[in-house]
Amino acid sequence: MRSHHWIAAARPAERDTLRAGLDLPPPLARVSAHRSLRGPYTAAGTLLRAVAADALRLRPDLGPRHRIELQEAAPELVTLVPKVTWAATSSEQGVAPVARYPARQHSLRIAHGLTDFLTAYLDALGGGPRTLVVDAVDHADPTDREFLAVLLRRMPAERLTLVLTTRGELPGDPPGPVDASLSEAVATHCVALTGTAPAEPAEAAAPGTDNAPGTDAAPGAAAAAAARAHVAADGTDEDAARARAYAALDPAARAALHDARAAELADAADAEPSLRMGALLHHLVNGGDPGGAGVEAVRHAQTRCKQLGLYQSAILYGELGLRLVDHAERPDAWWEIIRDTAVALAAAGRAEESEALQDRARRTSLDPVVHMKLAYETAMLYARHFASDRRDPDRARAWVNQAIAFADQLPDPGERTFYSVFNRNGLALIETRVGRVDEALRLLDEGIERLDKELHLGERTWHRTGLRYNRAQVNAMSGRLDAALADYAEVMASENDFADHYFNRGTILRRMGRVEEALADYQEALRLEPPFPEAYYNCGDARLELGDVQGALADFERVLELDPSHLDARLNQASLLADLGEGEAALRSVAEGLAGAPDDAHLLSLRGRLLAEAGDHEGARAALDAAVHHDPGLAEAWGVRAVLAFEAGDLAGATADFDRALTLGDLPELRYNRGLVHEAAGRFGEAAADFAAVLAVTDDADARAHYDDCRRATERAGV
Repeated sequence: MRSHHWIAAARPAERDTLRAGLDLPPPLARVSAHRSLRGPYTAAGTLLRAVAADALRLRPDLGPRHRIELQEAAPELVTLVPKVTWAATSSEQGVAPVARYPARQHSLRIAHGLTDFLTAYLDALGGGPRTLVVDAVDHADPTDREFLAVLLRRMPAERLTLVLTTRGELPGDPPGPVDASLSEAVATHCVALTGTAPAEPAEAAAPGTDNAPGTDAAPGAAAAAAARAHVAADGTDEDAARARAYAALDPAARAALHDARAAELADAADAEPSLRMGALLHHLVNGGDPGGAGVEAVRHAQTRCKQLGLYQSAILYGELGLRLVDHAERPDAWWEIIRDTAVALAAAGRAEESEALQDRARRTSLDPVVHMKLAYETAMLYARHFASDRRDPDRARAWVNQAIAFADQLPDPGERTFYSVFNRNGLALIETRVGRVDEALRLLDEGIERLDKELHLGERTWHRTGLRYNRAQVNAMSGRLDAALADYAEVMASENDFADHYFNRGTILRRMGRVEEALADYQEALRLEPPFPEAYYNCGDARLELGDVQGALADFERVLELDPSHLDARLNQASLLADLGEGEAALRSVAEGLAGAPDDAHLLSLRGRLLAEAGDHEGARAALDAAVHHDPGLAEAWGVRAVLAFEAGDLAGATADFDRALTLGDLPELRYNRGLVHEAAGRFGEAAADFAAVLAVTDDADARAHYDDCRRATERAGV
């Protein structure tokens, strides 16, 4: 049986030797993950540039289906697939002209979409397994780490054997919530091979900051060539001699080498824009104008990452930018970088770090507009981004009121209108979260009316759309479903390519009983976004409601392929398998769910039911005991345990368990079964009462027969 591999060795030659000693399938590709080359998706994008044309030749349908993943990971492929456009950030206004940014999990969805693309390509290739070698994984961007983690979990080594190489240990996961941990995936799915050679001396400087102090020694021709080779490696060189030659140059000579290499790459970057995210940026940052051209390169990269939802990458660019930019010399650039870094930190689930950065900005800037925007962002931390124990709507309201007060004093009428409405939109969010829905709707209605009245037609259209989107959400939350649908109709008339709109509208339609329309919206959401489990789950639920059991089962299985920890999908899948008579498959599914959530009462209850049906009464009893221990309010577990006791002849135990179940949920099937227990124990009056309760809500023939028998028995006994 094949396995994936992780090779850790200090020197490239030793890594190659260890790899050559493996019994590997034919190569698919060998790529570097070093983020200095292309930034986000360096490894994934390099792989795609190597295989995409062939994949689309074999499977043209993959282009439209995976257009977003392909263009975000490898923007060079835009000519091969339907083009996806993203709005650019407006630095003049300090706010991006879009109504929303992607969810934190967007990069995870990209990783799954790329895995689907590779799987389909390998199927189309045929001819047995292949090998993918990924070097420099210890220098990988968070996007590549996430992609490799997903690929390791989902891709069988028998289909594509992954060989990951590093100089040393794998990098730790970035701070904040991590949806796919590379270190965990490697530990679970890889066989490790470790080198024995000692590490060579470290390179002269860290990536992105190659302007290390030099020496006064004048290098000879060989040393000069070595220094040029070090620079030409675009920040990835491992050769210690070349690194020493580079370090021996004076700072001006080093900067000149970087400027020359940047000039070479600038032309190439027109055809290969991903170079602007890595190699070109690396040289501009280390060239003769790091505070000018370097900062502009960082701003381009950070802006793109923030808009695409690559928040961890945006943070890394922001940290680099803040090391380069001087507030006194370039206050506008400083503010743009610090603002976008703080926003990305919050979106990445790192709210405390965002708070600290915002406080740093307050201590530095005297600009009232900066303080207005900081007040709004801090309000959002307290309203939505902090963990639940730190959220505080009163503090959020205090901060957003400060933002409103600043906005109302802006001298430009258009700016005053826009920011006054924008900040009151934040206040509406806070009012919604404390249940003051009517006040939230009033604020949103006023904002829409004010924008329409005070701004020119077409001006800030994106924010008008955003206000209606927020009003649609508030209307939906408060049960005003027709009003919510009307709002979504307006929003989608101008913005019909955003998956969340269809997902949210589908949920509204389902609440209204329009299940087929809801299913169509969920499917459209999946067409507009790389795969995400929530949409597949909702599809499965809708199909189940429509009676399409096999379709629902397929959707729940897809959810679990994307997210094995999704307990609702796991329970639904196992329950459907059980209902279809596939007990062994259902038990396997339950076991997989319990491996990650051993205390889940619903899965334990289903396990008890399945084991009882298989004749393992002891195992069933243990599972049911555990279920009611972890969730004493789970009526179904008490009911199954009662049936088990009844079948074992324990009438007292069965009665007690049915009594408990019925206090939690007075269901006809529980009444019927308790009636059987009462009847078996000779308590015919109690049994008749239970059967009568069943007959009050159903026309069950068996319940009628038992009721008649029990009534006759009570009459014979003279009761």
